[in-house]
Amino acid sequence: MTVTVPNSFEAVRARVRQSARAEVAGGLHRLEFQAMSTVCRVNCRVADARLAQAFQAEVLQWVAWFEAQYSRFIPDSLIGRINAAAGLHWVELDAEAEMLLNLCHEMVFFTRGVFDPTALPLMKLWNWKASPAVVPTAAAVAAARELAGWRKVQRRPGAVFLPQAGMSLDLGGIGKEYAVDRVVALAQQRGITSVLVDFGQDVRVLGEPPERGAWHIGLEDPKQPGKCWTSLAVTSHGVATSGDYLRHFTAGGRRYGHIIDPRDGSPVNNGCLAVSVIAPTCTLAGILSTSAFVLGPREGLGLLSLCPGVEGAIISENSRTMTPNFYAYAIQ
Repeated sequence: MTVTVPNSFEAVRARVRQSARAEVAGGLHRLEFQAMSTVCRVNCRVADARLAQAFQAEVLQWVAWFEAQYSRFIPDSLIGRINAAAGLHWVELDAEAEMLLNLCHEMVFFTRGVFDPTALPLMKLWNWKASPAVVPTAAAVAAARELAGWRKVQRRPGAVFLPQAGMSLDLGGIGKEYAVDRVVALAQQRGITSVLVDFGQDVRVLGEPPERGAWHIGLEDPKQPGKCWTSLAVTSHGVATSGDYLRHFTAGGRRYGHIIDPRDGSPVNNGCLAVSVIAPTCTLAGILSTSAFVLGPREGLGLLSLCPGVEGAIISENSRTMTPNFYAYAIQ
């Protein structure tokens, strides 16, 4: 099946290109731009300037297409069309969309429903940006939960159907991280062996930067935003952090974060402040960091321990818990 190109693609591409800034500094070809509602950075170590420029142009093109295709905020994106068709009809998928939904299915199963791309009705209900903030009623939460649940999604080869009007997909918990991994793959296809891709602090690295044996990734201290509590030295890993210390609201003297537990439909309230995960891919790091945050320190650490090649740190209000080999990556 031919990969679709949404009508909004040209507008998204123009916006992404207009925001782009490229420079050569410190032995790196650096590209920075705005996409997917965040700051995106791609740094690569390349001797051939023309190769670096061709790669940067490809990155801007692909990321613009990805946003136009998968953003839930764009009506003619694939996700927008799937959501608009809820309760009405099936929507065809291209090969990459099929692969993305297969990945979602695997992660829903692995996390036992803690990761759930159908939780958007609940996320909209708990609107941390609203002013004044409103705590939804138990009845409203129950109604939104009826519209969530990955098991309700109907799939057949090359197509998907949301059977209830009001159901919706949101790839916010996997899309940006998947895009990071795909950009690293684009670099590898061009023979680039040293690259850092950072989309809104979801990171994947490959190889080594100039004059260092590893890329250094700082982890923000949730108790002192803007400062790092440690840095990691990584050469072929994804790194992601999940937390609600920046996005939350207070109502009735209680704090409500933006990360929702799809199992009960409420914001997570288990004492966790942030979870950072090192994994073979950014996609896996992102899903595991959010899932571990929802599960809390004890169960979250247990989840991370099930994954070969994964290390993590869970910071709660009163403790800091790590997997056994986490500090093998920390810069002392």
